[in-house]
Amino acid sequence: MSRHLKIQCSRSKAILIAAGALSVATAPATGVTWTSGGASARTAPSAGQTATTTSSLPRLTVTDRLDRPPGTIAYQLTSDTLAERTYQVRAAQSSYAVAQWTAARQRATTQATQAAAVARAAAKTAATAAQTSLVPAATQPQTTASVSSGSPQQIARAMLGSFGWSSSQFGCLDPLWAHESGWSVTAENPSGAYGIPQALPGGKMASAGPDWQTDAATQIKWGLEYIKHTYGSPCAAWNHEQATGWY
Repeated sequence: MSRHLKIQCSRSKAILIAAGALSVATAPATGVTWTSGGASARTAPSAGQTATTTSSLPRLTVTDRLDRPPGTIAYQLTSDTLAERTYQVRAAQSSYAVAQWTAARQRATTQATQAAAVARAAAKTAATAAQTSLVPAATQPQTTASVSSGSPQQIARAMLGSFGWSSSQFGCLDPLWAHESGWSVTAENPSGAYGIPQALPGGKMASAGPDWQTDAATQIKWGLEYIKHTYGSPCAAWNHEQATGWY
């Protein structure tokens, strides 16, 4: 018997067993070879027999699996990351656009409100000016400097308008102060009352001016302020004087 025995097979693949090693080779015409010698040697089949493998031989399995090419996972992760990043950028752009639109609308609303307020203030000023121009000169406010000359009665009559009273109120003021002081700048009462309005004490009139002891306009200004805040008008003060003997 020769060292190698070759048997022809009808299969398109040949199973080559050599020194206990098993491999698969592709060839147009193949055969099965048994290597003699050793415990692994097999007895060659007789002529006309087909070579078969026994259950003791290793079973060959072919796995039909295509592995993913290198870099595919990294590429997929990169694509997913870029897609997510693109979505985030678009969302941020949309939020920014909405914020810009909201801010612009708020600015427009604020400007419109301010413009309306300015227009209302201007209209109110114009209306006030129009009403002031229609007020008679006798009832328009006058300063103490412009009415500081003349007799105490003339000064008082001229000051009535600056307190919002008409000249008719002088008909009540004249008898009131005539009864209190006789319109004397230096009139003094043992109780401590002093001047034309008989301020008690006389030092109260210092709030109207430092020359309260000798100046008729200063005393009258203080007296009219006292009447306005206490009674509202000279006639109301005169009514109180008549009813109680003091005001």
